[in-house]
Amino acid sequence: MQSLSQSPTDPAFVQDPYPFYERARAGGKLFFWEDYGLVCATSATAVGAILRDRRFGREVRRRRRPAVPDHLKPFFAVEAHSMTLNRRARGCALVLRAFTSRRIAALRSEIAALSHDLIDRFPTGDLGLLRAFATRLPVTIICRLLGVPEERGDDLLAWSNAMVGMYQARRTRATEDAAVAATEAFVAFMRAHVEARRSRPADDLITSLIAAEMEGEKLSTDELITTCILLLNAGHEATVHTIGNGVKALLENRMGGEVLTPDRVEATVEEIFRQDPPLHLFTRWAYEDIEMAGHSFRKGDQVGCLLAAANRDPGAWDDPVALQPRPSGQGQPFLRRGAPFLRRRTACPARASDRARRSSSRAARASASPPRPATPISTISTGSESLMVRAFGLLPFHKYPRGGLRGADSPRPRAIAAAPGRVKAAEASST
Repeated sequence: MQSLSQSPTDPAFVQDPYPFYERARAGGKLFFWEDYGLVCATSATAVGAILRDRRFGREVRRRRRPAVPDHLKPFFAVEAHSMTLNRRARGCALVLRAFTSRRIAALRSEIAALSHDLIDRFPTGDLGLLRAFATRLPVTIICRLLGVPEERGDDLLAWSNAMVGMYQARRTRATEDAAVAATEAFVAFMRAHVEARRSRPADDLITSLIAAEMEGEKLSTDELITTCILLLNAGHEATVHTIGNGVKALLENRMGGEVLTPDRVEATVEEIFRQDPPLHLFTRWAYEDIEMAGHSFRKGDQVGCLLAAANRDPGAWDDPVALQPRPSGQGQPFLRRGAPFLRRRTACPARASDRARRSSSRAARASASPPRPATPISTISTGSESLMVRAFGLLPFHKYPRGGLRGADSPRPRAIAAAPGRVKAAEASST
């Protein structure tokens, strides 16, 4: 097994980590990443096998858990409730039961209406697409799901951003203190909201979670709060980065309405997930001695699954670097398998497809490539911190043949292009 060194905060790696992934994968299915002190899998077969194998799991066994410093206990208490919920099969089922078919189906029309509303507010001229659209869309939908007033969306975003700062490579004591303060504020807010819903039920997810029961088991208040925090942190972060990555990729590849039609948009979203996913690295722990990809893992060993490297494995895809929307079923096979169970519901292709069609179907051409953010320590996340675009006003897309994206289904189409020289790099957070 080869041993490689690559700082996750190196600007060149932050801008484009894929050359390093290719170098690592060329040396075999596994390599030792010195900067993390971690064995990592890079091939599609190895990553897929580890994520499917129940002898590996995401939870650290009690004996291997490091002691939590006193000042971080409030933050890790929320994480502990999440782990407890994942261990309980009925606990997971109770959460998923609240996501009824009716509730999921209603999201489609809400996402469509909100997407059009946000886009119709775009000014003529330069605007930050992530701030004006990609950030506002998911947080507003999550507020509506939870029954939280939409005007509190900025508070939820601030708390979420501070909490996920715990997973960044440049974490400092100041970062930790901010995360703990955000955790305590978020928990206090959600606790009051849950208690209010106990006395005044409404047609929202919180009320459904409170009422959900299976074989006499119900979710505790702490589990309810953790579920809501996970819904925001996981559903929001991944969605923002996927929208940014997706719009940028479609613009750069001059792909338009032909890949965003109702019968093709899901395959396009799957390909965006594969070609440049918002989350690059997941870690797993060996629960017993295991032989995998020619390496002997001992019980308690940790392994990194580089999804982004596996998704560009030439042994699994022809021309894996290129963005090539494939027929349904041949897209990205790992992202949802490695994600928490709630993310599988909140960031699945059906919802992402609607978001992609509404945002991307109104873009025309790209002229800048945004830098990537700095890299978190436990889950590598990529996505532009800002993507500057320019709205040209109410122009029909068929005026731009082969030059960009055409929104044939929009009664008020607007053309958008990336604004040259207006993209900045900054730290981005991950779940």
